[in-house]
Amino acid sequence: MDRKYILAGIVGALIIVIGLYLNFNGAALGLVQGISEWLPISSKTQIMIASSYLLNLNLNIASNFSLVYAFGLFMEIGTILASLIYFRKDVLNLLKYLLRKGDPSHKKLFNYVVVSTIVTGLIGVPFYLIVDSLNGAYNLGIPMLILGFVLILDAILIKIARSKYASNKDRRTLQNLGIKEYILLGFAQALAAFPGVSRSGTTTSTLLLLNVDAGDAFRLSFIDMIFATSGAVALTLVASRHQVSHAISLITIPGLVISITVATIISLFLITFLLNEAKKSRIIYITAALGIVAIIGGILSLMLVTGGTAAAALS
Repeated sequence: MDRKYILAGIVGALIIVIGLYLNFNGAALGLVQGISEWLPISSKTQIMIASSYLLNLNLNIASNFSLVYAFGLFMEIGTILASLIYFRKDVLNLLKYLLRKGDPSHKKLFNYVVVSTIVTGLIGVPFYLIVDSLNGAYNLGIPMLILGFVLILDAILIKIARSKYASNKDRRTLQNLGIKEYILLGFAQALAAFPGVSRSGTTTSTLLLLNVDAGDAFRLSFIDMIFATSGAVALTLVASRHQVSHAISLITIPGLVISITVATIISLFLITFLLNEAKKSRIIYITAALGIVAIIGGILSLMLVTGGTAAAALS
């Protein structure tokens, strides 16, 4: 392993340990956000659950559900920063193309990001408003269970495709995708407005089901999240600023800074790991493992909600 990665890992671990010492709640939420954003278990859902324990909030109370749901979306700032750092060259190329100073070869990526993000916004905003009005009457586990089985199906399809086609020539890349695929990706991404639905899980699964090369599938999903998630954070600040402000007051500003820092560090390592593994044959097993993780997460969420409802009924 390259020494610079080892050094970065040591520095990152030290920062996380210091963060846990200075503000345990903030660092813990950052760990949850940084890990769960890249796994098919819905980071906002895990932040909702972690916040309910760390900040002592009962999710069965409508106002608390809205508060942690908005805070879960807001907490994605750390993972956006990590993606901007990792994919800085791609983002810069997109900005250059927007200003008519970029290479024409970047047109495909530009069109993909613009179309999918617009579709995500058009569909995702109404979804967000629907969830925000549910007052906690929402089962977090079922979407995670469904996504888990889809990921296992993805792993099976990748195995079949790689057994049938020995070379990479039959796998699709961004260059083989068109407007219909962009719209489909935008719709899949919009589903992540619902608690329990993982943005990275739905977009990566959709790309894999479209027979897109695994490396390209993860990369395109991660780049797309920068713009869609930035829009989601902006929407949260506009539509739910009071809930976000209340959540920040509970965690404190220093705690928030530590949380975002920890989430950024963890995210950088996971992005690097997943993109490296996506190029190897064991991505089949990693995809299946992610599916199992999602299923376990869904079962635990169902148990948590059921237990919380029973406790609320008895109290």
